[in-house]
Amino acid sequence: MNAFKETHSVDAAAAPQTRRDMDLRDWLIHLHASDRLATAKPGMPLRFGVAGLANRLDGRKALVAPAPEGNESGTVISGLLSRREWMAEALGIAPDALLSEFQKAASHPLPSHEVTRARCQDKVYEGDEVDLTRLLPIPTHNEHDSGAYITAGLMICKDPATGIQNVSIHRLQVSGPRELGALLLPRHTLNYFSTAEAAGKDLEVAVVIGASPACLLASQAIVPIDVDELEIAGALGGAPLDVVRCVGKDIFVPAQSEIVIEGRLLANTMRPEGPFGEFPQYYGPRADRHVIEIDAVTTRKQPLFHTIVGGGLEHLILGGIPREATILNTMQAMFPSVKNVHLAPGGTCRYHLYVQMAPRQPGEAKNVIMAAFAAHYDIKHVVVVNEDVDIFDAEMVEWAVATRFQADRDLVVLGGTQGSKLDPSTDEGYGAKMGMDATVPLDAPEFRFKRISVPGEADIDLDAVLDDSRPDWDVCDD
Repeated sequence: MNAFKETHSVDAAAAPQTRRDMDLRDWLIHLHASDRLATAKPGMPLRFGVAGLANRLDGRKALVAPAPEGNESGTVISGLLSRREWMAEALGIAPDALLSEFQKAASHPLPSHEVTRARCQDKVYEGDEVDLTRLLPIPTHNEHDSGAYITAGLMICKDPATGIQNVSIHRLQVSGPRELGALLLPRHTLNYFSTAEAAGKDLEVAVVIGASPACLLASQAIVPIDVDELEIAGALGGAPLDVVRCVGKDIFVPAQSEIVIEGRLLANTMRPEGPFGEFPQYYGPRADRHVIEIDAVTTRKQPLFHTIVGGGLEHLILGGIPREATILNTMQAMFPSVKNVHLAPGGTCRYHLYVQMAPRQPGEAKNVIMAAFAAHYDIKHVVVVNEDVDIFDAEMVEWAVATRFQADRDLVVLGGTQGSKLDPSTDEGYGAKMGMDATVPLDAPEFRFKRISVPGEADIDLDAVLDDSRPDWDVCDD
């Protein structure tokens, strides 16, 4: 697995400080050393094969698929961050500090460090050399996807008015050798593009594939429009992030990335894109959407192509953790009694929020429920529990609902609200929200909700008291 290590030199000033996090290749080596990396036999089909295998391994092992069918010189990787504790591990922090460290990084970003040479520009393809279908092993994931998609690409662009960069992930349909179809939601990238388009100009973009875990997570930060998410990635790693200027665009990209696609979002141009399997595990529909024309591609000598399978755990967790941090910030500003929040995987890490709190006043949990709905419009169902309930254990949350919740007393239902447009049960996002107060009533007698426990159970050393050798007794009665 040391084949992931590249020894050729980069700019000597590339590492002004030591980072605590791992880059992509170090993380792969670490996964391999801890038996969390599976390698496919060469020839795995790019159409459905890679995605199917990644799904079979989802949450247990990451995948390396070398020499896939259709692009024998390429290597596809997937499932690198399919558990939240893996993300914390890759960042060099404790799992229970993940949200607080992300909050800190988003509040105190570190300016990036520019280098003049980087591995992501070892090979440069321009003009007639540019053919995405030939250069890169781009998979097709789900049965009714409209074709191959780039799903783990960080799209980086600059605000035409201020020059501040934005980093985000968009689904990118391979529409031709030099063309990508892009779904742009009403967020910062679309704001930048609308400014450029109003001036009659295209918007320069760079799509980065094979970025570090810190860059991937930072790209999903919910921050003001004038914050460069690469600076959040720097703060997540504890030192400025090395960046390099693109070969043909005035955009800075992570120096340690694998692949950079340079292009332009075309003004006044829309073409069909989709369907595509999205995070709710349904298909996003086909429609006329924005278009990127490719001008150049740069790569490492032997680049790794990272793909995120739509609806898989990697997809859900990358989007969920930054949302949790933002939601927790918002709610704690109003209710210091809120201790933690969790967007549950069963709710696609978007729709179901579990809130852990220490209620101080009767009715406070219901106010917390309404604050949760206001914190992010995607939230559909909220369950509020006490501090003794582990919100990362779905069975424990269900237990709290089963034993502490009464529908006629503790249920909150709000109709006619804005939700996720990707939730097929809504009318284009227009639907209902529900909250459940599963906290212990403040006036309840103490013993009524006293949880059972066996004294000393947690302190038992199983290795010291269990005998795994053949027992002296025999169940057979001769």
